[in-house]
Amino acid sequence: MEDSLVKRTRRRLSLIIVLGLLLLIGLFVVSLSVGSYPMTPTEALQAFWNAVNLRGDTSQMTLDEKVVWIVRFPRFLAAMGVGIGLAVAGVVMQAVIRNPLVDPYITGVSSGAALGAACAVLLGVAIGTAGVYSLPIMAFIGAILAFTITLGLAESAGGKPVAFVLAGVIVGIFLSSITNLLMITSPSQGVQGVLHWLFGSLANTTLQEDAIILFVVGLLTIIVLIYARELNVILLGDDQANQLGVNVRFLKRGMLILTSLLTGVCVAFTGVIGFVGLIVPHMTRMVVGGDHRLLLPASIVVGANFLVACDIIGRLIGGAEEFPVGIITSLIGAPFFAYLLIRKGRDYVS
Repeated sequence: MEDSLVKRTRRRLSLIIVLGLLLLIGLFVVSLSVGSYPMTPTEALQAFWNAVNLRGDTSQMTLDEKVVWIVRFPRFLAAMGVGIGLAVAGVVMQAVIRNPLVDPYITGVSSGAALGAACAVLLGVAIGTAGVYSLPIMAFIGAILAFTITLGLAESAGGKPVAFVLAGVIVGIFLSSITNLLMITSPSQGVQGVLHWLFGSLANTTLQEDAIILFVVGLLTIIVLIYARELNVILLGDDQANQLGVNVRFLKRGMLILTSLLTGVCVAFTGVIGFVGLIVPHMTRMVVGGDHRLLLPASIVVGANFLVACDIIGRLIGGAEEFPVGIITSLIGAPFFAYLLIRKGRDYVS
């Protein structure tokens, strides 16, 4: 009986991966086609193929080829990478804290990244010769510092799962207050730049940034997959996990650091995109169950599709003034979170 259940679950995972990859190919074509400069799928694919044959030499490209290669292809890659990163971070965070109602941003990472970005834009912090990567670097530094403070507070409070949640909320509120203070006391033109970043947008990503996102997310995701069995074990409880040979304290701290790195890298380049780490794990858990050896691969595929789809929706309903993807994920995520809170809140909130 148990063997047949395992086989059925694995077949579901295989189906999710196959269908997810096919859907991602379809979303890729749509993503290249939609926007303020419309193209048919055939025109978009032809332009993309021509741009590939030109090896990215924009000086020889037509307008269609430039739009596809410089604007739309990079944002597709960014959506795919960030969707995977936030989904994996959500799965890990929910396992470590043993609460499926939490999200990677609960560690205060997004608030720290927002403060770093605000400093880069409003205070004119420049890193490197041209300062091109000042905003993502400052955002990443802010994210890591925020998590370090959260970790220190949680450890001082006993290191229990609820301590991480409360510490993250405290740090997030405090850092958000500093960000708001900077925005109030700064010129309006700088504030607009920060607000656009706070909404979460994929519009200005480049292929160079995508390479960084995909490399870091890919590397950290592989590490998480290696520890999938241990994530299953810690769900049994700390005492039982220790008896089974798992160093619970080391694993939890390492996984929390890893999720913060994942979230920090994603947030640094695309701004604050919420609820992906909450919605995707639940969607996949309903299909493949709670075994992280199946849940993580399924979340990778679903996370990529989810954020690419949200980005397309934002472009379709926003028209020339497209809606940032962070707004779309929040519009979907807030009701979803309310539903989960009503259905499962009594089991996990105390």
